Amino acid sequence: MIESLPLFHRIAGRPVIVTGSGEAAEAKRRLVERAGGQVVADLSQGIAQGARIAFIAEEDEAAARAGVAQAQVAGLLVNAPDRPMLCDFTVPSILDRTPVLLAIGTGGASAGLAKQLRLRLEALLPQTLGALARALLAARPALRARFSDPGERRQALDAALAQGGVLDPLTDAGPERVARWLSEAADPASETVEIVLRSADPDDLTLREARLLGSADLIRHEAEVPEAILDRARADAGRRVLGEPYEQPRGLLVILRAAQDH
Repeated sequence: MIESLPLFHRIAGRPVIVTGSGEAAEAKRRLVERAGGQVVADLSQGIAQGARIAFIAEEDEAAARAGVAQAQVAGLLVNAPDRPMLCDFTVPSILDRTPVLLAIGTGGASAGLAKQLRLRLEALLPQTLGALARALLAARPALRARFSDPGERRQALDAALAQGGVLDPLTDAGPERVARWLSEAADPASETVEIVLRSADPDDLTLREARLLGSADLIRHEAEVPEAILDRARADAGRRVLGEPYEQPRGLLVILRAAQDH
């Protein structure tokens, strides 16, 4: 089970409460302004203006607790820097390739760990990643026209964006290739793959098996397959226990069988 649900919240042009006067407060003000939000320093004023989130960055413990309580009573989601037990949400370390954003969080356990992970990933992800995302957005009407079925469209994109694919996002050449890929892409074929698990531990999945689960349009599985394995599939992939009626997808069907010693 994940301990918190990662969300991307649009705040451009909207009031966001940031109280406090120390370094933590200044950092949160810069973050809100970077995302286009309107910083409101007064808690009551921000509530009156319809703010939905608040950063209570008071250095004094009693002031922080009072501010958090007031904001939560008003229905706001609250972050209190360095006080994870008071937080409704935590702020991740952000890797920015706008419009692509990677958020790395530790649930407040260690900001330093999140930062070091971000720095490692910075070296892996090219600056052109945002340009690729914008090119795919511009090509969306043409992509829907070329692949009208959602399953086929997803399958074609998965193949193009996979490692070594024509639109591999870890290369610098992706954005310029979108139009050519669309004109040359072949129709994807429906596919059925069976995976027999070796254990109930999702870490025992091979890289290929994990990739198949992450791309599947429908998962048919034995009832004994643990939830931890099923959680590795796409969140919006269909699920059916073997024996239940199902409709063959136009895309990838993965059949999961439990480990033989279940």
